[in-house]
Amino acid sequence: MSRPGAAGVGIVGAGNISTQYLENLTRFADVEVRFVADLDLARAAERAQEYGVPASGGVDELLARDDIDVVVNLTVPAVHAEVGHRILAAGKHVWSEKPLALDAEAASVLLADAEARGLRVASAPDTVLGAGIQTALRAIARGDIGEPLTATTMFHVPGPESWHPSPDFLFALGGGPLFDMGPYYVTALVHVFGSATRVQAVASTSRPTRTIGSGPRAGEVFPVEVPTHYAALIEFGEGRSAQSTFSFQHALPRAGFVEINGTEGTIVLPDPNGFDGASALWTYGSEEPTALPAEGPEFGRGAGVVDLVRSIRDGGTERASGAVAAHVLDILLGVRDAAAAGQPVEIKSAVSPVAPLPEGWDPAEATG
Repeated sequence: MSRPGAAGVGIVGAGNISTQYLENLTRFADVEVRFVADLDLARAAERAQEYGVPASGGVDELLARDDIDVVVNLTVPAVHAEVGHRILAAGKHVWSEKPLALDAEAASVLLADAEARGLRVASAPDTVLGAGIQTALRAIARGDIGEPLTATTMFHVPGPESWHPSPDFLFALGGGPLFDMGPYYVTALVHVFGSATRVQAVASTSRPTRTIGSGPRAGEVFPVEVPTHYAALIEFGEGRSAQSTFSFQHALPRAGFVEINGTEGTIVLPDPNGFDGASALWTYGSEEPTALPAEGPEFGRGAGVVDLVRSIRDGGTERASGAVAAHVLDILLGVRDAAAAGQPVEIKSAVSPVAPLPEGWDPAEATG
């Protein structure tokens, strides 16, 4: 049965990440998942049945439906932009998994296509909308650390091939630690500092091949096509900067670290790849940090879809916008290109500041 006032949502791509979206989107009152599509029709049907979605089938079937308002694009990165254009051509708004596209031109053309059609494109990560990061952003906005000046972020892991059953795409064009995990960290930085202006970077690759460690393909060897470690200096203007490393070649894991330093103190944020978690606030002269527990409801992936739906309905601007995602992509491409060329890269795009969500914002609440 349809929920009154709920926006119709379709899912394209029934792979691993779809379970996290479906777990949440099927319980958020302002949206209703009405169709799951995949090239593998059996997998789409299985996923739909698992989460009580009434219909499944191919992508063309989904796009032909009149009761779908927003399509969640969970395809592999190499076809994000292509599938996004198909969704727009069908008259539907787009929520894209990250990255928005593989290059800046493709992202720009996608956003221009949406604008010309009077439609919207928004994009993951929406972890930045979680109560954990938003609590920290509100603390920064109210001046708890003074003026934010610098940041340090780290994502160091051995690599996803040990647990992911089909990790090939994570080591191919559009993947690697930079494009797979970088969006979480860089998006948080953009929400703190605004637009980046220039990047410098170095990169390395520890091994030319990796071996799948779990699932039906365990033991299979596949090639590594992109660098597996990046170290970057991201400049945001007026002397503000972030030192960031993204790595799939650390035997000692150090993931989820984001530290923002200001004129009056330092705040350590929770993992930007999560929606919850406390922050720790240090001020000059303090011997122990002040804990800042996450304030607000707990939720997960799909919250950005709800923010998109509400923004369309109310005429506002969604926080996980395509513009922010395109700027984050420009930064990541700049890191890649700076490392390859051995010289700084200017970032030409810019975005408007993103205000923190009000305390208590809840994607599960019925507001339609």
